[in-house]
Amino acid sequence: MSSEVDKVDGGRRHFLLVATTVTGVAGAALTAVPFLASWKPSARAKAMGAPVEQDISKLESGAMVKVNWRGQAIFIVRRSPEMMKALEDPSLADKLRDPKSEQSDQPAYAKNDSRALKPEYLVLVGVCTHLGCAPLGRFNPADAELGADWPGGFYCPCHGSKFDLAGRVFKDVPAPLNLKVPPYRFVTDGVVQIGVDAEVA
Repeated sequence: MSSEVDKVDGGRRHFLLVATTVTGVAGAALTAVPFLASWKPSARAKAMGAPVEQDISKLESGAMVKVNWRGQAIFIVRRSPEMMKALEDPSLADKLRDPKSEQSDQPAYAKNDSRALKPEYLVLVGVCTHLGCAPLGRFNPADAELGADWPGGFYCPCHGSKFDLAGRVFKDVPAPLNLKVPPYRFVTDGVVQIGVDAEVA
């Protein structure tokens, strides 16, 4: 009689042990999932730091598109042949505060006269280096508001800072530095990715 009771008690004990273990493991897993998920960055945090891509395949010559990256406006300009020619004007350098971009913030691959990976496409942080206002694209030379000697570029209406078609600051304006060039690369000929540095051989 006692051996049968022992068998029944042993079976119960085994069942209770397995059931308790399974319940405990399941409970721990269900508790761990939201706990571990709380370590992941939020969608907003991802958006603030994640690279962004922009299709520029349909961007017309002489036009600009704005992209938002890390809470900042990014200007992508497809420079026309006329805009490129204006940048080659030998008298332009004398009007600029930092024509060689020596004091300005840009990746090494954008430290050239066009301040770009591909001369046709200019990529800039659209924030004035004076007080953080938003410059406007004023690409037409001899703009009525900016005067007959205006070569085209960017104008900040808040305090009058002016930048050329490569984002380089003119002399005698409040902004101290050229517009910043963010890290970027071309994923394809028609897609720019902002936030990742190009691999330049």
